[in-house]
Amino acid sequence: MNEDNELIKRRLEELEEIKKLGVNPYPHRFDVTHKADELIKNFTDPKDEAEIEQRKTVIVSIAGRISAIRRMGKATFCHIKDDTSRMQVYVKKDEVGETAYSIVKLLDIGDIIGVQGFVFRTKTGEVSLHSTKIELLTKSIFPLPVVKEEVTESGEKIIHDAFADVELRYRQRYIDLIVNENVKGTFINRTKIIRSLRSTLEKHGFFEVETPTLQSIYGGANAKPFVTHHNALDIPLYLRISNELFLKRLIVGGFNRVFEFVKDFRNEGIDRTHNPEFTQVEWYQAYGDYNDSMKLFEEAVEQACIAVHGTTKINYQGTELDLKSPWKRVKMVDAIKEKTGIDVLGMRKDEIILYMKQNNIEIDPKLIHSKGLVISALFEAICEEDLVQPTFVIDHPIDSTPLCKPLREYTPGQLDEMRNDPEQVIFVERFEPYINKWEVGNAYTELNDPILQRKLFEEQVERGRGGEEETHPMDDDFIRAIEVGMPPTTGVGMGVDRIVMLLTNSVNIRDVLLFPLMKPMA
Repeated sequence: MNEDNELIKRRLEELEEIKKLGVNPYPHRFDVTHKADELIKNFTDPKDEAEIEQRKTVIVSIAGRISAIRRMGKATFCHIKDDTSRMQVYVKKDEVGETAYSIVKLLDIGDIIGVQGFVFRTKTGEVSLHSTKIELLTKSIFPLPVVKEEVTESGEKIIHDAFADVELRYRQRYIDLIVNENVKGTFINRTKIIRSLRSTLEKHGFFEVETPTLQSIYGGANAKPFVTHHNALDIPLYLRISNELFLKRLIVGGFNRVFEFVKDFRNEGIDRTHNPEFTQVEWYQAYGDYNDSMKLFEEAVEQACIAVHGTTKINYQGTELDLKSPWKRVKMVDAIKEKTGIDVLGMRKDEIILYMKQNNIEIDPKLIHSKGLVISALFEAICEEDLVQPTFVIDHPIDSTPLCKPLREYTPGQLDEMRNDPEQVIFVERFEPYINKWEVGNAYTELNDPILQRKLFEEQVERGRGGEEETHPMDDDFIRAIEVGMPPTTGVGMGVDRIVMLLTNSVNIRDVLLFPLMKPMA
């Protein structure tokens, strides 16, 4: 820390010297004509002396941050890095002038400069820019970590003194992006993935919309919201946990295919695959069911993978994955049976709970009132670890969501009988896609029966009164929208951050968020 303070002190002294030379160390603009990678890629060696002289008249300009500097009396070599690549610059005192070269002698790694000159190849074979004019654009006060790269005889790159402190990298992402080149690539690929997802949806006729982030009634998922207060209206408001109910309102209003990329907020834990603020894309399709959504989901992920890798096959942390459609489909109860050999449908709720106790499988006591929730908890505890290759887990207990349509095989009379028998489980047309043991989305054949919808909301409210923390609140306006009439509809929520993690080989969700939430430093 003391060393950093000394470096900052020296740079501040240099800043004052630059000002005394009558130079503004923070000018307003600089004309950039080319990118570094463009100049390097397009350079060809001149054929003769005449061409060499002619090229000296072709003046170009680039700008970037100094990543290395080497002074040799009246000449200086430095490397500057723009947003495409790194390029060497040669500066000679006799050619740029006394004042400009005085500035060059006061430059540091991290300073941003603009350079005009002509492109040539040095005696060591490096395409470089021979400076005819150099200008300081930004004096860096805070010193960057000096990352040294060594190339072994076998061609292997070894990085020394890397900016590797993970927490510091997340807190100071601006430095992370400067010194760790692979980090920028991750976020370039993130944009490619989102662009591909959007393209796939638009190709299928989906229309992009925007819905509120601040909501007077949160909904669309079972999750704890962030709570705030609107002073002028004097009402509590919630940060969106899902945009589902608003997108369904648009289906009611006549937008038959809609989607939205959103930031959702859930006041829950943080781990390597969960962040309180995360990105989802949700889409809703009138006149479709969850089978249609499965096909579109796998297509969207497959195309995003191809957009980044050119293939459907990836290696995630040593695990080979193939995202090519079609993906495997398995019912939740069948997955449990494949894993354990037990048939939960033929067992009483207490027998399933006993089985879990005997096998040291924990269950939240607040869930044991429902056989369906017990089955879901058993699945999550023992089956998710086996879902490595892309798999749709279909047909979930109705207790897990109040927004989904029961299986079409049930008759209305049968449903009434089953609801009156606590040992009967009603299953709904819901799927969760899994890749690499992670749930990466959620989808339904949407419930559009307003009478049943109200009943299920009321049951959720009662469960909340009973102490269950993550339940769905009543939303009377949404019920009214369904009463107006919503056509048969299917809807999907895809966890964009987890898809990005997979396709960029990132081990932590914070690696794919430019500025992840961090606890303030003491």
